[in-house]
Amino acid sequence: MLVAFDFDGTLSDSEMTVLLGNQNGTAEDMADITERAMNDEIEYAESLRQRCALLEDLPDEKAQAAFDEVVLRPGAAEVIEALRDAGVYVAILTGGFERGVEAALETEGVEVDAIVANRLLVEDGKLTGEVRGPLISGTKDDALEVVTAVTGEDRDATIAVGDGANDLPMLEVANLAVGFDPKPAVAPSCDTTVETMAELHDLLEAEGVL
Repeated sequence: MLVAFDFDGTLSDSEMTVLLGNQNGTAEDMADITERAMNDEIEYAESLRQRCALLEDLPDEKAQAAFDEVVLRPGAAEVIEALRDAGVYVAILTGGFERGVEAALETEGVEVDAIVANRLLVEDGKLTGEVRGPLISGTKDDALEVVTAVTGEDRDATIAVGDGANDLPMLEVANLAVGFDPKPAVAPSCDTTVETMAELHDLLEAEGVL
């Protein structure tokens, strides 16, 4: 069994690019671009490039301070721990940034089996405004395909949990698509929806995963 989570908006209610934008006064612009992308108004890859470009010349120590503010939403750590205790392979597939995911997991003292995420380029101690990674133009169905191939899991034994438009590819190919308080454009593609981690825990128990 494999469970693939989105991060920003799902496991965390932090929005990494907004936290980064707080460090140089571009948070409002970040939030506007993010909202348009999550509602499928602009292509996700383009939205990510636009947001990262606003971070050009941000000192890396300020970027790290922003990543250190990223937190898991209440109950998320418990769900991750319960899944791993049950022998479930837990993956995080996010268009967000690996450093923020790792910081949040470390704060809660939990681990996952795989993180597929992007990274901000740093040069001379400052962000360049560029972003690299598998989930810029790549989509989460491709990432899920790679993870299932690596783990040897059958697609029929996969659950995807997400909230935004860039989660649609993995939601549409997973055996069970769970929307976490999904955006209006996403809800029709979900098999079921939850609004809290406690509800998700109950759902996973009802499905016999936990």
